[in-house]
Amino acid sequence: MKRRTIARDISWLSFNGRVLQEAADISVPLRERIRFLGIFSNNMDEFFRVRVATLKRMIEFSGKGKINMHLETAPAKILDEIQDVVLKQQDEFDYIWENIRRELEKEKIFLVNEKQLTRDQQKFIQTHFEEEVRSNIIPLMIESIPQFPFLRDKSIYLGVVLSRKDGAMKRKYALIEIPSRTLGRFVILPSANADEHYIILLEDIIRFNLRNIFSYFGYDKYGSWIFKVTRDAEIDIDNDVSTTLIQKIEKGLKNRRKGKPVRFVYDKEMDAGLLEYLIKRLNLTKKGNLIPGGRIHNFRHFMDFPDVFPKRGQRKKPFTHPSLIKAPRVTDVVLEQDVMLHFPYHSFNPVIDMLREAAIDPNVTAIKITCYRLASNSKIINSLINAVRNGKHVTVMLELRARFDEEANLEWKERLEDEGVKVLLGIPNIKIHAKLCMIKKRINNRTIHYGFVSTGNLNEKTSMIYGDHCLLTSNRNIMADVNRIFNYLEKWKDGPGQLKACKTLIPCPTSLRRELMKMINKEIRNAKSRKPAAITLKMNSVSDEELISKLYDAAKAGVEIKLIVRGIYCLFTENKKFKAPITAISIIDEYLEHARVFIFHNGGKEKVYISSADWMVRNLDHRVEATCPVLDTAIQKELKDILDIQLSDNVKARWLDNELSNEYKRDRSQKKTRAQIEIYNYLNQKNTKTTEAQSQPVNEVTAEVISIN
Repeated sequence: MKRRTIARDISWLSFNGRVLQEAADISVPLRERIRFLGIFSNNMDEFFRVRVATLKRMIEFSGKGKINMHLETAPAKILDEIQDVVLKQQDEFDYIWENIRRELEKEKIFLVNEKQLTRDQQKFIQTHFEEEVRSNIIPLMIESIPQFPFLRDKSIYLGVVLSRKDGAMKRKYALIEIPSRTLGRFVILPSANADEHYIILLEDIIRFNLRNIFSYFGYDKYGSWIFKVTRDAEIDIDNDVSTTLIQKIEKGLKNRRKGKPVRFVYDKEMDAGLLEYLIKRLNLTKKGNLIPGGRIHNFRHFMDFPDVFPKRGQRKKPFTHPSLIKAPRVTDVVLEQDVMLHFPYHSFNPVIDMLREAAIDPNVTAIKITCYRLASNSKIINSLINAVRNGKHVTVMLELRARFDEEANLEWKERLEDEGVKVLLGIPNIKIHAKLCMIKKRINNRTIHYGFVSTGNLNEKTSMIYGDHCLLTSNRNIMADVNRIFNYLEKWKDGPGQLKACKTLIPCPTSLRRELMKMINKEIRNAKSRKPAAITLKMNSVSDEELISKLYDAAKAGVEIKLIVRGIYCLFTENKKFKAPITAISIIDEYLEHARVFIFHNGGKEKVYISSADWMVRNLDHRVEATCPVLDTAIQKELKDILDIQLSDNVKARWLDNELSNEYKRDRSQKKTRAQIEIYNYLNQKNTKTTEAQSQPVNEVTAEVISIN
């Protein structure tokens, strides 16, 4: 049967292919191209840990009763497709890396190996090895160990073949884990010329010293090759009622470290005997995603490539929102008007400032906030702790199951509780993904609420590179619903009544799917009545088959549909039955497009929403999410302008077509539009106009109007 949607995992690989395109783009600064290779590698690692592992589980548990996952119809076939695509992308990766190396050499930056060193550099790494490296490595003679050593995920290993040139001794195999977590991956070498930079990888320092390491055994020939193992990273949360969620997560984290291997990546030049030995001892098969690659692995470390570049691209700094430029307190502005922050163009500081102000405001009695992924030294947390110390009641909904942030969030839980914060730990089988804050304040014997609803994490570090929207508001209807969601989070055992009672926000898992279907159906009715009908959507991912099917119905009815989707995209955009093809693009650029925005024409009375939810089964049915209407007409226009700029991008946008070909959206008849630069200029221009207006003297008429209001 012909698929009605593109396989989710194949579409994700296409997204990672777009990341690889950025590494290949010679117009991108060299340092950023290397960083994109690191991002590609890190993405691929996570893809195998999570998605490939899940597909393997589907095959393993097929027919063995109910399992807690959305089942693909043909997981084995998808795994075969994945292997084909991954091998092609690996070849492309290697080709791009070789080109980048040549570009580095033109900039007099040389990544050298152990065979390319000058005498001074050899002396340097011998000393460096003795002083820094030797104590951090444990060489293992793996043939002598009855039980093969456990190989850690995220680590790289040097497989070593020891032999004698005269063949007098039997070959032996050894293993060394590269201590990059402790020592870092890169070492800058001394250079005779000040304008030349030589860099060596940690594993090549170890390679240079193999004779020193294994001198005891009497061998005189050493071959060595890098490899790594990627493991299943899914955490199983069992149904044992006698254990707490914390105990289950702690157990899951321990089990994750010993997850089944789902990928084996190795140097394609590896000695055949060593390769066969490793595959056998790791119980791998040809179906086990054996990926031959180049000499270097764990390229994610290259996101932190040493900054030795003569030409440094200066990332533009975020600026203050125009409504807040002259304001002494963020709170005062938010109590008067809605403010929409657009990250990373706008500074994240107003979010922190609003919490800091609340922490010391004697009229503030309580703060409630959801936290999913936090910065390592979170100013958000510091503000909340300060609030508790100032006598405020602080409640933090801390999602312990935020994938790969579980350990950090367990640590945050302990610290918050030590300070007296009330920490909520979530709901069984439902993740809390909504980004919400509510601050309660008493003014003149009445209680008011203000806070924010955001599309992205409360993380000041990622706010510098993630494109998100955050609505600071004191709107009574919005805040009433935020309060209802927190009531549900605190008393979820009473059922979802509080979520269902929301009148302005549209929460998941109770309402969003139904409301989206209603709004699409209204556009379909209008199109069939020959009235204007349009839907514009921006998301990270679209894979929900029910909503995709409804979008197909809309396209057949003649609804104009425009999509901006960064990652997973499972729609077919072209179909003979569509009255017009669905317009769909993906933008991969310097900033990561993370925001979710939904716009429905609604017969001319447009409905504009920001949301924390993508159109995926997990978001719609298995998470608490918040979709918030944008009620201020000026902010509505601003959001629509931003989306229009993105839809007109003809530099970094790719068409999302039926073949997932990642063809760039080029139009030579129009001027070049690079959305992220144009959005920065668009928003910054508003700042300039506001600053100029504020610097003008106030005339008597204006002063009179101000005094009357």
